[in-house]
This record gives sequence, C-alpha cells and structure tokens, in this order.
Amino acid sequence: MTTRSCIGLIPVLVTVLAVPLSSAVLANEMEPVQPLSSRAELEEQFSETLIQQKKARQWIHEVANNINTIRYVDQLADLYHAVGFVPLWQDSFTANAFEQQLRMVALSGVSKNFTQRYTQLKQYKNSNDWRQYDLLATDTLFAYMSYVEGLPTQGKQWLFGSGVDARLPLPSESAMSGLYSAIERDQLRHWVDRLQPSDENYTQLLLAIESLEQVANKRWPVFYQRGIIRLGTRLKDPDALITILENLGDLRDFEAEQIRAAGVRTYNIDLANAVKNFQQRHGLKPDGAIGPQTRQWLALSPQSRIQVLALNAQRSRMWPEAPSMLIVNIPNFEMNLWLDNQHVLDSKVIVGRPSRRTPVMSTNVASVVFNPYWNVPMSIMRKDILPKAQRDRSYLHRNGFAVIRSWNSSEQIPIHTIDWRLMNAKSFPYRLRQKPGNRNALGRFKFNMPNDQAIYLHDTPAKRLFAKETRAFSSGCVRVEQADDLAMILLNHSGVTEQRVNSLKSRTKTKTVGLQHKVKVHLIYQTAWVDKQGLVNYRADVYDYDKLISPSQNRELFTYSYRE
Repeated sequence: MTTRSCIGLIPVLVTVLAVPLSSAVLANEMEPVQPLSSRAELEEQFSETLIQQKKARQWIHEVANNINTIRYVDQLADLYHAVGFVPLWQDSFTANAFEQQLRMVALSGVSKNFTQRYTQLKQYKNSNDWRQYDLLATDTLFAYMSYVEGLPTQGKQWLFGSGVDARLPLPSESAMSGLYSAIERDQLRHWVDRLQPSDENYTQLLLAIESLEQVANKRWPVFYQRGIIRLGTRLKDPDALITILENLGDLRDFEAEQIRAAGVRTYNIDLANAVKNFQQRHGLKPDGAIGPQTRQWLALSPQSRIQVLALNAQRSRMWPEAPSMLIVNIPNFEMNLWLDNQHVLDSKVIVGRPSRRTPVMSTNVASVVFNPYWNVPMSIMRKDILPKAQRDRSYLHRNGFAVIRSWNSSEQIPIHTIDWRLMNAKSFPYRLRQKPGNRNALGRFKFNMPNDQAIYLHDTPAKRLFAKETRAFSSGCVRVEQADDLAMILLNHSGVTEQRVNSLKSRTKTKTVGLQHKVKVHLIYQTAWVDKQGLVNYRADVYDYDKLISPSQNRELFTYSYRE
C-alpha cells in the first residue's frame, strides 16, 4: 500500500477515535468473543494509531509555530499523517493555480486574512521555505474551500460591506471527503481548478484585470483641470489626458501618438470622441464634455480599478447563470431578461435610494398583478404619506388612499372621522391602501416575487424619472420602465395568449395571474463588468458597498504584488 492510499483509512480511524472505550467494550459484548491474540493485536494497533496521531499533531505544531495564520491544526495533522507527511504542493502548476485564485480574493479586499495568507505564501516561496509553504498552502486551502461554500448564504454580508469572517469554519464533511479523494487519486490540480468559477462573467473580469495590470506599472499621470472642458478649451496638460485614455483603451496607441505628434494643446474632436467612449463605459452621459463626474473617473488609479474588478469577480460567484432569468443590476439601474438562453428584453429601472436600499437577493417571479392595490408599507406610511396627510387634509382622498382598520382586517375607516390634530405618525393605529388607477404608485402592473423583505418589481406613473442618469429614488422596490412589455413576455412564456393579456390590460379590475413557468430573479450589485463587446464597464458605488479595505492595506498589497 502506498502512503497516499492510506487516506482511505482516515474516516474509519476518525470513527474509532470518536467512540469512547467503554462504548467499544459494550459493543463487543454483543458479538462473538474473539481470540485473545486477535484482541491484543487490535489494542496494539489502536495504541500505535494514537501515538502516530499525537506525533502528527506535534509535528504540525512545531512547523506551524512560526505561522500565525495557521487555523486548522488538527485537520492538518490528520491529512499529513494520512499521506505519510508527503508534501502536497510539489507540482508548481497546482500551486500557481491556487495562488492565482487566492490572489484574486486578496486583490478584492474582502478579507484581510486571505491577503495575509497570500502575501506569506509568496514570501515562503521566494525564500524557499517549502515546509512552511506546504503547510500554510494546505491550511489556506481549507479556509478557501470554506469561503467558496459559504458564499451562497454569507455572500450578502461578506461582499457588501462587512468583509469575510477572519475565522472561517472547517469545510463541510462532504467537501473534505472530496479533497481526500482527489489527493488519493493524485488529482489535487483538478480539485483546485474546480473551486474557480467557469462562467464567462468571472473569466472576462480576470482577463480585464490581467490587461489592466500590464499597464499599471506604466506612467500613470494625474489629470486635473477645473471647470467644464469642451471643444476648443485649452488644456493645461494634454499629455496626461492622452496617456490616461490610451492606458484605458479609449484611445488606440497609434491614435495617441498621432495626437502627440500633432502637438495638440486644445481639446479637439479626437479627444472628445475618446472621452465619449470613456463616459459610455462609466455610465455617464456621453456628451464629450469633461465635467466633475468625468474628471473623478479619470482620476481613478489603476490599483483602485483592479480592486473593483476583483471585488466584482467575487460577487459574480453568487449569481449562477440559468437558461431563463431576470437580472436587475442595482448600480447600473437596468434590468435584463433572458428566456431559454435568448435575451428578450432590457429596460431602465429605478431602485432604492441610499437611505432605503434595494436588497441583493435571488428569488422567482411568481405572478403578475393587473391594476394592483398598493398596501403601503409601515415605514413609507409613517415617514412619507402621513406627514403629507397632516399638512393637507385632502391628500389621502385626492390620491386614492383608503384607511384600513388593520393588517388583519379589510374594514375601511372614513377619513373624515380621523382627528389629524391628535394623530401621531409613529402611533397611527391603521394601515393605508391605495386603490388602482392613474395615481397608484405601482402603476398598472406588479410582479410578485416571494421574499421576506416585501420587495417586488412594478410599473410606475412617474415615467419622467427614467430620463435621469442616476435612478436611485424608490423606497426599495424596483420600478420598471418597460413593465408593459415585461408582463406580456412573462405571461406569453407561461402559455397565456397575447389576446388574453390585452383583455386583462383593458380592464380596471384587479387580477392576479400566476406564472406556470417561474423565472429566476437576481437583484445584483455589480459596479464593474465586461460587456458583450469586450469593453470594461464601471458604475458609481451608490450604496458604498465597494469600500471594504483601508487605503493603507490596499497600497501594501499592490506594492508587494507589483514588486514581483
């Protein structure tokens, strides 16, 4: 038996060690009595196993004594004892593949612990401390497996403000079993590769990072000029603007050289066209004029851009692709719908303002409501509507609101019987419901999505807000500009005829139609991605979710990375 084939003994060994000796004795009393010689051999084997386990733990403690990031000492001892203390990371391809995945997590800034681990692994490799490298790499693999497993349930906290827990739990039993099996079959490289997402979004972001890193060490000037720069404006530092646009790909190399060779000192049409491309990729109005927002994006350093790309690569792990899915990207204020792998609709959306954020979530569209009532959420009622009603006694009636006894009752309270002078918004004992109609806040359509936060998609009568570039105005739910088209497409997909849909639209009665084919919904938060044309897009961090790492830590990591 080879040393690695011993791995198969570990589950049995762990089971034996987990059973108290008294329990083992009781179990033996129920079985035929074995010969004394056989029992003596078993006891000797058991004793030898305990000795070897103790030695393994002592060895791990000795090696790990100088590695302050080691976390899973007992599990390391079990694994290395099982393989006869053979190094696991001798294959440089496997080690490099794992380091690259770890580096992407480190660059994202979501975990100071992973950043420390990555930096320490590179230091051990550079100093040829292979024993420490091997042990730390294996311990880090345990942590990384736990991170990947935890993303579906913990990603909303880890990747949107709080960062990854410093002390991750041990990976699941099935994950550890899979790792043992991979090592036994000499397929650690395959196991490591499987931990990295294979979808196109993640891959394209990695390629974008690699491309940006190639120019990150080049001269990266600072461009700053006050005021609005329009065609004909004299530039204080034209080469700085040219270089930034060239480094980011909005000016091709030969175009940049032609502009330099011509000695351009004013803001001309060539630079304006390049700036329009730049603005388009950053979610700005592509008018070619350099104002405060465009100037702010031009000042963003390559290191900051790389961190944003790496962070969004980690976020992309949370939203697996499906043949039919509806995706709302909150900071892009846009919705896209795919059915059977075909893109069928895109629409502008309005999302929650920073004080009432639209949550990141995954659910399904379950039904479409025609001419919906709006049961006003308590927070909106108290903060927005009741103060208006107290100032303007006709406000509720004029906007179609009814006062309802409670959430468990449909009894209406006559508005004129309420003494608004004595009423306090915080202690208002009733609820509000707005009837269907032109003033209804939900418009003509509501798209129900099961979730515990009362979030849904809906139409809106306030169409003018869709003309704005930044569309974070709602109280959390998502307003869809093309709600009419969305209703038709979803219902057609579930077998409801176009004639039937038009008939329901022509009525004023409230009607809920369930969807036979429910469509997956992802409300996502991506501030960077690569579009179908291969262009890297960035968007403003409207909820401040990208601020996960301190500037000093950011500089330290990038300084070390580029020193390599």
